[in-house]
Amino acid sequence: MHTSTLEWNGRRIAWSRAGKGPPVVFVHGTPFSARVWSPYAAELSRTHTVFAWDLPGYGESSKDPAHAVDFTVHARALAALLEHWGVERPHVVAHDFGGGVALRTHLVEEVPYASLLLVDAVVVPPSGSAFFRLVADHPDVLGRLPAPMHRAVVEAYVAGAVHHPLTAEQRDALVAPWTGESGQAAFYRQIAGYDEGLLAENERRLGALGVPTRVLWGAEDAWMPLPLGRRLHGLLDAAAPGGAGWRVIEGAGHLVQYDAPVALMSELRDWLATC
Repeated sequence: MHTSTLEWNGRRIAWSRAGKGPPVVFVHGTPFSARVWSPYAAELSRTHTVFAWDLPGYGESSKDPAHAVDFTVHARALAALLEHWGVERPHVVAHDFGGGVALRTHLVEEVPYASLLLVDAVVVPPSGSAFFRLVADHPDVLGRLPAPMHRAVVEAYVAGAVHHPLTAEQRDALVAPWTGESGQAAFYRQIAGYDEGLLAENERRLGALGVPTRVLWGAEDAWMPLPLGRRLHGLLDAAAPGGAGWRVIEGAGHLVQYDAPVALMSELRDWLATC
């Protein structure tokens, strides 16, 4: 998938498009990038027009320290991208913080979707690992770590997102955007920018949810344990038209894309076939 860019409010947003058919938009979470969705986007491009993008402050998108990186900014960025692409009522597939972004785009920016599939999604409070909370409290201190120590921290952090060990190639691809002076600063800045109050607003607005919704969850998610997924499903089931679907993916941690690719691809196809 060829990468293009959108200049938006002083930011550069990297995005890609492939295929032809009903539109599907992938939204990644933290500390990841559109890369985690690449194989799925490539496969679905056989039957759909697929879009993937790096949230501002992530991946190949700009990482200006003067720019906020929070759910509000990212929701507005998604709304701007959809307008730029000329896409109406897409199927949206969102992971981790991408779930909060996708839901806020629908509930606050009032962007209609054809469907919403949430994968181990951070949508309502509470959220965040112990490490995440530590970084949020001390971003400046950790941002001054020597580069090799910082890399070791990021490697250990992303390793906790999977139930099965990452390959060296997978690990390096996840870590690469957060290396170098600007990448290191951006890694801690995006965590410090987390505002759980915006997730609380998502929860208060769930009554306006007007889209078919399903929740997928890795049974072995150590970052967002299964009870949090069940709580989220309960809230969405009460709000979504016709209730919300719920599937548990066995043997998968938080980063289901790497732990259970066959099962996740099957779930994606099943969901899109029913919407």
